[in-house]
Amino acid sequence: MTRDWSAVADVLMSQLTEHYLHPDVAERICARIRSADYRDLVDEREFADAVTEDMQSVNGDLHLFVRYSEEELTEESTVDESPLRADQAVLTGHGFAKVERLPGNIALLDIRKFYDPTVAGAGAAAIAAMHLVAGADALVLDLRNNRGGEPEMNALVSGFLFDERTHLVDLYFPAADRTLQYWTDSFVPGPIFGGTKPIYVLIGGRTISGGEGMAFQLQQSKRATLIGETTAGAGNFHYPLRLTARLLSAIPSGYPVDPVSGGRWEGVGVLPDIAVPPEQAFDVGYRLSLEHVLGLGEEGARRQVAEDARTALTRLRGR
Repeated sequence: MTRDWSAVADVLMSQLTEHYLHPDVAERICARIRSADYRDLVDEREFADAVTEDMQSVNGDLHLFVRYSEEELTEESTVDESPLRADQAVLTGHGFAKVERLPGNIALLDIRKFYDPTVAGAGAAAIAAMHLVAGADALVLDLRNNRGGEPEMNALVSGFLFDERTHLVDLYFPAADRTLQYWTDSFVPGPIFGGTKPIYVLIGGRTISGGEGMAFQLQQSKRATLIGETTAGAGNFHYPLRLTARLLSAIPSGYPVDPVSGGRWEGVGVLPDIAVPPEQAFDVGYRLSLEHVLGLGEEGARRQVAEDARTALTRLRGR
């Protein structure tokens, strides 16, 4: 049994030609699709996987893909994924997998995804999480399993990590010669962690897209120390497009540019300041945090904090 995918492939190639940010690469990707034989694929999921592999084989763009949708897509050309994302946000803690105060007054914040702050209370969840870490003496920010998301959430969280309004990133769309600037908000509801206490960001090969963006921005602004291994290198930006009633395509049309250095991480990843295997990154970040706390003195309420930090550091060094 075979199936003719030529009509779907034609729509996909038309989207690539119209939207992909590198027209010369789009031509090569289209040539790859034309040369492929998809007739033995009878299932839309199989087609999505196969054509994604073919497209990414040309230049390794991880934001270029076709995905099967469990929900039927409307006739609108741009896909609205907000209903599905709302459910996902609620069921995954709005992307905040862990918010913890560790011995020694160290905060641990594990963010797995950046949901749009307007979706299903995600913004309120982010503010609550950032209030919990505000009084810590150091922050260990775990982005090792962060799969990206929306720059608006990145900006909201980042607002708690600076003392002044800060220019975070520019998204540039070359076809339209258009730039979107992202800044922290001029008003951030306190308390905030602030812009002077140390931040240790944990990264690895599973840190992708917006997770890489936050790590890169904090590194380029000299606001944080990155610990772990080089990230995935997926920096391009896309909007989902309707391909069929059950297939959507992601065709990158823009890319982020750091306003400090002009740097990007597409294809190369974000490099750590301290290179260690990802599974060792937490211990390194926590150790550096504890050493910082022990340099803050032991007067008054800090006596117990210092005792806890000393005990934790001894245990850490004994592993």
